[in-house]
Amino acid sequence: MKITLVGASGDVGEAAFAELSQRHDVVRVGRKAGDARADISDRRSIEAMYEKVGPFDALVSAAGRVHFAPLAEQTDMSLKMGLENKVMGQINLVLEGLKRIAGNGSFTLTSGVLDRDPVVAGSGAALANGALAGFVTSAAIEMPPGVRINVVSPGLLDVSERRYGGLFPEHERVPSERVGRAFAKCVEGTINGQVVIVK
Repeated sequence: MKITLVGASGDVGEAAFAELSQRHDVVRVGRKAGDARADISDRRSIEAMYEKVGPFDALVSAAGRVHFAPLAEQTDMSLKMGLENKVMGQINLVLEGLKRIAGNGSFTLTSGVLDRDPVVAGSGAALANGALAGFVTSAAIEMPPGVRINVVSPGLLDVSERRYGGLFPEHERVPSERVGRAFAKCVEGTINGQVVIVK
């Protein structure tokens, strides 16, 4: 398969690439580096990325930013950042990708653990994750024949400990290999409309 992997340089993207590239042609997409570039907060940038990549069999998104802050310090703008970037960015990857994806293709998005197992200062991330779960569950029943959509929802990856461990003091760390296999399950398997929890 030809797989378009957006957010390829992040920890989750690297885990997906390590697994999927063993068996497939993976086109790596990033904001600043990669085989192609895309800023998922800009729909025109997404369109340009798809034009460069050309036909593909699967889209994997490991992209999206959220703002961590105590609830009392969250603002309309800080919460919208996650909704406009992590949520609408990934949704726009699907909406634009539907125009180009091969028959029997698939979309796999990325959410996270915080809508299920919250932490202090994580309300913005929880909001985005819950929105993505709802979108995928609903969108699955409207996919074109043969096209599937799922979302991988991992806990904090072991390789992310140094940067983000302080935000997740009581959470178990998830092996990167296990996260990679969750993406393979979505891309290579038959599930549809599922939130694939990795813990």
